[in-house]
Order: sequence, then C-alpha cells, then structure tokens
Amino acid sequence: MDMDSGDFSFTRQVGAHDIAEAINRGCDCRSLDPERLRRQLEAEPSLLGLAAEIGHSRPHLFSATAVFIAPETLQAMEHIVAAVESVVALPAYQAMALDRAPPIARVTPGPQSVFMGFDFHLGDAGPQLIEINTNAGGALLNSALARAQRACCEQIQPFLRPTAELETLDQRWLDDFFAEWSLQGRSGRPARMAIVDEHPATQYLHPEFLLFRHLFRRAGIDAVICDPAELSFESGRLMHAGAPLDLVYNRLTDFYLQAPALAPLRAAHEAGAIVLTPHPHAHALYADKRNLCILSDAARLAELGVPKPVIDRLVTGVPRTLEVTPEKTEALWAARRGLFFKPFAGFGSRATYRGDKLTQRVWQEILAGGYVAQNLALPSERRVAIDGQSSDLKLDVRAYAYAGSIRLVAARLYKGQTTNFRTPGGGFAPVFVTSAKDLAQ
Repeated sequence: MDMDSGDFSFTRQVGAHDIAEAINRGCDCRSLDPERLRRQLEAEPSLLGLAAEIGHSRPHLFSATAVFIAPETLQAMEHIVAAVESVVALPAYQAMALDRAPPIARVTPGPQSVFMGFDFHLGDAGPQLIEINTNAGGALLNSALARAQRACCEQIQPFLRPTAELETLDQRWLDDFFAEWSLQGRSGRPARMAIVDEHPATQYLHPEFLLFRHLFRRAGIDAVICDPAELSFESGRLMHAGAPLDLVYNRLTDFYLQAPALAPLRAAHEAGAIVLTPHPHAHALYADKRNLCILSDAARLAELGVPKPVIDRLVTGVPRTLEVTPEKTEALWAARRGLFFKPFAGFGSRATYRGDKLTQRVWQEILAGGYVAQNLALPSERRVAIDGQSSDLKLDVRAYAYAGSIRLVAARLYKGQTTNFRTPGGGFAPVFVTSAKDLAQ
C-alpha cells in the first residue's frame, strides 16, 4: 500500500472517517481480481464471454479501485433514507407530489418499487442526498464486483468490510420482487417475468439484464428480456411471444409510460393485470426532483407535520433545492456559482449544469422551465492508478434500497461534471466500511 502517510501508524487519535479519508486520498492500490470477477459474471454457460464483452465494449464500467467509508457515514445515509420514507408516507406530501404528475401516477397497485437509488456526495458535513432514482441501474453488477475483490496488501485486509452480506444478497434481491408480488395481492410466486427496456440489447447496462435473467431463471422463474414493442394486452393479460407475463421489471426511462409503443404495458398496469416494478406512482413520489425542494425546506416540512428531529436530519442531509421560476431569475443568476441545475424530469445526469460553467445560451434554456437549482454539494475524491500514474477522481455513492432499507452501497468514480463511465480508472467501485477498531487488528 503506497500511502502518503507511509502507513496507518497515526500519531494522533483518529476516527473511522479519518481512516476512510486516508485510504481514499492516499492509497491507489487496485483490489479488483479480474478472474474472480469473470467467474462472478459468467455463472452459467449462457453467460460465457460476458466479462470479455464488457471489457471490450464498456472498458470503463468497472473501476479496479475500491472506496471506503466510515460506519457513521453509512448510518447517516440510512437515517436520511428513513427520513425520506417517513415524509413520503404522509398524505399531505403525496397530494402535493401527485398533483403535478400525470394521472397514471395515481394508480396505486400496492408494490413499493424495487431498486430505489439514493445518490449521495460525501463531504465534511456528512453525506448529502443529491437525488433519488426509481430504476437505479447497476445493483447486480455491483454485487458481482464486490465479490471479486481481494486485499492488495496485508494492511488493507481488515478494512474490506462490505456494506451487505454478499452471500445472501441475491436471495434478498429475489425476496424484494416476491414482496412486490405479494403487495399486489398475488399468492404463490410469479411464473413468468420480463425485464423491459427500449432496444435492450443496445443499452449500456444490458449485461445487467442478462444477470437478472439468470437470477430469475435460477429461482425457477421463466424470464425474458424484451422491448415494450414486443408486448400486447389481450383478454386482460399482458402477453409476450404468445405467453402471458406475471411481473415486469421496468427499466424504462419513460417513467409515466407515455410513448405510444408503451400502450399495452400502460393498459395492463392501469388494469392491475401486471405487477409492474418500479412504477409511475413511485417515480412521482420520489424521483421528480421538485420533491427535493420540499425535502430540503424546513418550513414546508413543518407545515406537513414532520417531527423536528426528522426535519433537522433532512435539511442537514439534503442540499437546499429550489424550482427555477421567473421571479427567482435574478437571485439564482447572482448565486449561480454555488448552484447545480438539473431538469426535474431528467435522469442519468443529462442536461445538468454547474452554475459556474453556465453560458447565456444554456441559462436561457434553463429559464424556459423544467429545472431545479440545488446548492452545490461537491463530491469527494478517490486516488486511483492509471497507467502507473496516480490520479484523483471524483466519486458519488449510491445506496440501493427497498421499502426504506438499504440493500447495498456502491460508488461511481469519474472525471468531469457528472458520472459518465468514460473515465479511465473510473466506473462502478465497491464500497467498504472501515472503523477505528481496525487499526488494532
């Protein structure tokens, strides 16, 4: 381990956060075992060659470097997720969120929605929740990646503590889908499932679709990957290739199922003929970025009847967010260098802008509507080795959650304004939790 400090023999009293920062900023060792990752990805004959295909077509999907956080950081993230859930459960909040959403968001079949993604930046003030996503990708890829790590040296071994029980994680993923099935009043288990996205074979995370198909089939469930155009709604059943479907794992980014090609899926969902997860109702309650305007506003939260300890947790953990409106134009422009602008219906960091890099042309696009302005929460950094040279990459942390419970935490390393999977040395990275007790081991 090549640390700027030489080793972990600190001369002052240190905490877990100090240790995590020391590793992240001072050690550029690589912990990924490529052969172990290959075995994790190619768990059945139909997946043979997947690791090589990823390496060829998606060379920056996986980083070879792990990220470390303190247990207090993970606990703070858990508390923020729980606080969000407690607010989302309030009828008054739901009324506000659904009032600005299309009618399909009012369809409430019962499921919670799998693979909620809570994205954080980590700083001195603790984890900052910068956005929430309802079909967060990468969970199975990251669980495979976490299982493919090895200690780069003896010193690092005690610190390789994952954020989940990796050996039972696949079953937990399955149990979440089965919970969705039960929440919609179904008994037994689904017989046939579909992983649905537009042109799935061309999607950047298509390798993960293959892993999900394997996960379902290994559990004895017939599973297909398909485009929504391959679906039909006939005699009250959603059909694919002449056979009925019971559950759809929804990876579409048309969150309200508005495109004409989605009409069969939309009709089946509205009729309660299919268990759809994630679904439009969850997107309206969580992922519309205007919700962050409520979650970061102490006065509005108090009006909703949120208890003060929950308010304090949210305003500390969610950067202040405002909707961009004409009356705020002058103030937002003056404060732009400390703001980040995001489309409230956007995803995947598309059309997002740091205020200090705004041009007048982009500013006029923002003023045309559909944006929020969020106080800038700078990402932390991780040192990596690229072609024998050390380089500092930005990082964000994603908590994959279900029904308010974090299932796995992973990171994304990158250069530039937002995560991009185009940075050498960057990509998904496993997250490990360290503590001050590890120094004695």
